[in-house]
Amino acid sequence: MSLKFIKHPMKVAIAGCLSVAFYAQADIKIGVAGPFSGPNATYGAQYWKGASQAAEDINAAGGINGEKIVLVQGDDACEPKQAVSVANRLVDQDKVMAVVGHFCSSSTMPASEVYDEAGVLAITPGSTNPKITERGMKTMFRMCGRDDQQGAIAADYIIDKLKAKNVVIIHDKDTYGQGLADATKASLEKRGVKEVLYEGLSRGEKDFNALVTKIGALKPDVVYFGGCHPEAGPLVRQMREQGVNAAFFSGDCIVTEEMVTAAGGPQYTKGVYMTFGNDPRTIADGKAVIEKFRASGFEPEGYTLYAYASVQTLAAAYKAAGKDNAKASDWLKANSVDTVMGKKAWDSKGDLKVSDYVVYQWDDKGKYHQL
Repeated sequence: MSLKFIKHPMKVAIAGCLSVAFYAQADIKIGVAGPFSGPNATYGAQYWKGASQAAEDINAAGGINGEKIVLVQGDDACEPKQAVSVANRLVDQDKVMAVVGHFCSSSTMPASEVYDEAGVLAITPGSTNPKITERGMKTMFRMCGRDDQQGAIAADYIIDKLKAKNVVIIHDKDTYGQGLADATKASLEKRGVKEVLYEGLSRGEKDFNALVTKIGALKPDVVYFGGCHPEAGPLVRQMREQGVNAAFFSGDCIVTEEMVTAAGGPQYTKGVYMTFGNDPRTIADGKAVIEKFRASGFEPEGYTLYAYASVQTLAAAYKAAGKDNAKASDWLKANSVDTVMGKKAWDSKGDLKVSDYVVYQWDDKGKYHQL
C-alpha cells in the first residue's frame, strides 16, 4: 500500500515519503519544525530526513505501544514570527503530542512558549542558545549542547592550538549567532584574550568588503564568526580575496556542505575551523541507520541523526510513561535513552548531562574532518 503523510501549509498528500499509517485518532502526532524554506533550508531537510527515518523504523518495529507515529511538518524559515504561527498551528490545528524543533534559536525561543503553555513536549535537535532551557519550562529539551559549552571549546582551541593573540569577533545579530559569539568572547576573556574588534552584520547580506577591509587593517590571527553558512561563506571568500589570511572559526551552523557552495568553492573553505558535536556518524550505535541513509543516496550529515535521536527519545518516553507529557518529561529527567547517537540523559532543565563539542576543519575537497 502507498502510505502518506500530510504536509502543511500546502495541505497536499505526499505519497511514498514515510512508511507510516494514515492518521487515526489513536496515532501519535509529532511536529517537525524548522526552516524548510529560505537560506537555512538545508537544516530543515536534515531534520526531516532524520525524523522521517526514525518514525519509519519505529513504526516498522511496532510503533509506540502499538500506536504509529505520524509526522507533521512546520516551516518557520528561521523567522521568529513565522515560528510562532507554526507553533500555534501545530498545537491548535494539528493537535500534535510533541514537537521536534525548531532549528534557529530565535525561532525556538518564542515557539517554545506556545508549546509550554499547551503542555506539548518539545525537543530541539539544534538550538543552542542557553536561554532556551533557562526559563523553567518543564517540557523543553534539547538533543544538542549549549553555546556556553561550545564557546568554551572554541576559545580553548583558539588560544591553546592556534596560539592566537589578536582575535576579531563578528556575529549576525541573531539570537543564535550573537549568543554564540558572546559565549566565545566571554570564554576568551576568562583566559585573558580581549578581542580587537566586535561587530555585527545582518543576515541576508552578501557584500562584506567594507567590513573585511576593517578586519584586514587589524591583522588578526583569528576571525571568529557567530552565524550560519549563508553569511559565513561570502565572508570567508571576501577575506581571502582581499588577502586576509587569518584563521576563520565558526560554530555548528556551518555544518553543511552548502557552506562550500556559499563560499564559492573549497579553495575558500579550506582550513576553516568549526565546533560541532562528536561526529554521530562515527558512533557504533548508529551504524545500521547510517548505512540505510547512504544506501538511499543521502549522507546523514549535520543534524540528521540529531533529529533521528530526538524522535527515538520521544518514543522511549511515551513507551515508558504513556501519552502524558508531564509524566513523559519527568521520565526523561530520571532515565537515559539509547539512541542512534549513543546513550543520552538530561538534567532538570532539559539539557544534556554530557556535551560533546569538538573542533573540525574543512579540507581542500570540501569535506570537514574532526581534529
